[in-house]
Amino acid sequence: MRVTRALGAAVVLLGLAAAPAVADSSPSASPSEEGGAPTSAGTSFRTATEIEQGQRATANGSAGDYLYWSFPADAGQRPTVRATVELPETHAAETWRIDVYDGLRRRQACQWGAQTRTAAEGTPSVELACVLRTVRAWSEPWANDPLPGTYYVRLTAVDLPTSDLGVPVGAEVRVDSKDIGGAAAVDGSLSEPLVPGVAVRSGKDENDDSERGAVLSAIEPEDGWSSGWWSDRWVWTGVGGVLAALAGVGGYALTRGSGRPTRVPPAA
Repeated sequence: MRVTRALGAAVVLLGLAAAPAVADSSPSASPSEEGGAPTSAGTSFRTATEIEQGQRATANGSAGDYLYWSFPADAGQRPTVRATVELPETHAAETWRIDVYDGLRRRQACQWGAQTRTAAEGTPSVELACVLRTVRAWSEPWANDPLPGTYYVRLTAVDLPTSDLGVPVGAEVRVDSKDIGGAAAVDGSLSEPLVPGVAVRSGKDENDDSERGAVLSAIEPEDGWSSGWWSDRWVWTGVGGVLAALAGVGGYALTRGSGRPTRVPPAA
């Protein structure tokens, strides 16, 4: 009995001694857990800064530069890109423009929104917006429909006066999406989302093509890419079938009557 108690006390003491060590060895919070948002922008498609939907990204640049960001968009989503450009106190009239490209670097048209705006002389800031079409799970090769994958945002000034070329500006970009659901569902899906290959991994033999392949970008929606076949229209289809069956049963019950009419003589 004494041996059992002694062993129990030893286990408790070891646990208390090990607790501080475990706490001291716990990893520190990662930058993403600390709430850090991107504070820079790329200068081309290849160097575009990756952002998540709902994340506020900022960057400092110069008038005349091309600023690039990239974000993921999945099937059934209707992305809205908003950008705000902070201008210096003194400047001439400037026209700013925001463009959105898909994973194939095809420029996507905006359904509505102020895609291009001119800031009058001395205006402190200018706001831009672009509401894209709903992302489709599948499309014909010849079509220019938005498809699941990476999308690029390009912000720049057009028709910039020479006096304002190179002046410092600040930019803020945010992307949000509205889930359209089964109303935009199609019969089909892509085998893979349209995301860029950021590197090439190779095996021991550089000449062996069978061991080489593109390493896809890590950017993707929080819940992962959808399979493309499931949508809420399956639920509405099932509900419609049940209601149609109930309507058929109810119609039959109302029209069949209570039996043989009383004025009809019985059969001989």
